[in-house]
Amino acid sequence: MTPLSGVGGRLALALLLVVAGVLTIVYLIVVPSYRRSLENQELRSLSRALENVVLPKFPAEYPRRTLYVSSMASQVDARVVILDVLSDQGPLLEPNADSSLDQPSSDLEQDPVARDAYRRGRLTRGIVQRNGQHFAEAASPVEASVLLLSAPLHDQLQTVEVVRRRLLVAAGVSALFAILVGYVGASLHARRLRRLEAAAERIAAGDFEEPVVDAREDEVGQLARAFERMRLRLATLDRARGEFIANASHELRTPLFSLGGFLELLEEPGLDAATREEFLGQMREQVARLTKLATDLLDLSRLDAGRLQTARETVDLAALATELAGEFAPRAAASGHLLDAEYAGAVDALGDAERILQIGRVLVENALVHTPAGTRVRVAASPDGHRATLAVADDGPGIPPEARNRIFGRFFRLDGGRASGSGLGLAIAQELAAVMDGRIEVDERAGWTWFTLALPAELAPAKNVKTAQTVS
Repeated sequence: MTPLSGVGGRLALALLLVVAGVLTIVYLIVVPSYRRSLENQELRSLSRALENVVLPKFPAEYPRRTLYVSSMASQVDARVVILDVLSDQGPLLEPNADSSLDQPSSDLEQDPVARDAYRRGRLTRGIVQRNGQHFAEAASPVEASVLLLSAPLHDQLQTVEVVRRRLLVAAGVSALFAILVGYVGASLHARRLRRLEAAAERIAAGDFEEPVVDAREDEVGQLARAFERMRLRLATLDRARGEFIANASHELRTPLFSLGGFLELLEEPGLDAATREEFLGQMREQVARLTKLATDLLDLSRLDAGRLQTARETVDLAALATELAGEFAPRAAASGHLLDAEYAGAVDALGDAERILQIGRVLVENALVHTPAGTRVRVAASPDGHRATLAVADDGPGIPPEARNRIFGRFFRLDGGRASGSGLGLAIAQELAAVMDGRIEVDERAGWTWFTLALPAELAPAKNVKTAQTVS
């Protein structure tokens, strides 16, 4: 891994770029602004000196001008020069008196500030460059001459240079500090990310024991809590998967062992026809049990994968209640149960008729299997506000309260007893109801146990005529 490929290197580089950008902006604003401020201050000082000190004492006599410029130069701390105008074309200037004895006066013959002052006829100031140096100048026309004050900007520029160097030094130190702080801070941040990476690797490997903990409230902390929720969810799913495989294996092994035993018994010599027929009947029951278990497992796999398709159409629950009562009538009669279908006219719901019948069969079958002979079982369809319900009720012994929240679990059997089915019926029924935007509710009312399938309703006019079908 290269230094810039990690979070630490990238964050340090980003912080360096930010600091460098800020310092560049500061440099571009401060240094030129400070230089202009010093130059303007010097120009204002020269202008005031020219107006208030030098011009009022300007001598008209030529012989006095040499002494005058020397005297004024010491007072205003600037070079004082008197330039005669020889011609308006240009104009052409000629130094007449100059306070500076160590500089040639000829360098001022083309001075732009003096020329502008003469052309404009008023005080003019500006910055000029001569012989590689910068000067602040103020000039004003007086009689047939131009009076010029010129001061070098060496000291001011030196001050600006000092500020510039210090800014560059501060920029370098700040850059190093930004790199250090950025890299250290990013490394600490990356350490938390590496812990999350390690946790993700553990979870991917199937290790759900160690929790993912990060107590901070920032985005990484929120990500860690999302990982923890994922870990708990995957741990639950993993346990459920293990239990499901164990239970499914047990459910498959039991009828298979039973079939193997019957096959061995059928091979016994001297087996009479009645016993053989009895064994064949029991084998048919085991095959039917295997077939139902395989169907249930296939439905569960489709539900878990979200591939189970259901229709959404108008279904008359009253007609389905009648169909269920007719379908289970022989079985109810054989087991000594009373089976009633009750409804008050058509009860329209939105759902899949075949899946509603599948749920109804599970509920009716459970009522017939888990209640003693003589128990009455009712299949009722009725509207309930914005819902339509298909309910199966029995006046049997009921369901213990502690088991009521567990009966929809996969492979659950009441009291741990051996059920005739796979223990998947109610689990499938509940998930099928959810796919159709409904649910199954369980409650006890006046000695009756009610399993109610509630679905979205297609509102229809109420019917006052009650019809019922009773099968015993």
